[in-house]
Amino acid sequence: MNPGDVLTQLYATLEARKTADPQGSYISSLYAKGTDAILKKVGEEAAETIIAAKNPEPAALVYELADLWFHSLVLMAHKDLPLTALTDELARRFGQSGLAEKASRSK
Repeated sequence: MNPGDVLTQLYATLEARKTADPQGSYISSLYAKGTDAILKKVGEEAAETIIAAKNPEPAALVYELADLWFHSLVLMAHKDLPLTALTDELARRFGQSGLAEKASRSK
């Protein structure tokens, strides 16, 4: 499956879970708990990603990165940001020097 298709299908599922019963869906339960609960999960997954990156086993890092991306997408959906907001921003930065992009943020 194309990586873009995976993200598109995942994001559609995350959007659909907004109206699902929180008792029957992990994602719906996160939405019901609100922004702070989602932010806590993103923070936890970021910390676990950092720890996994210190591990010599790459599978652990991949697993934690998937959790981090997943929960970041949950946050985006919760905030009603379309997936294209992220992909458009990444496309805007593509081909631009990372140093130049960072310098443009300080203006």
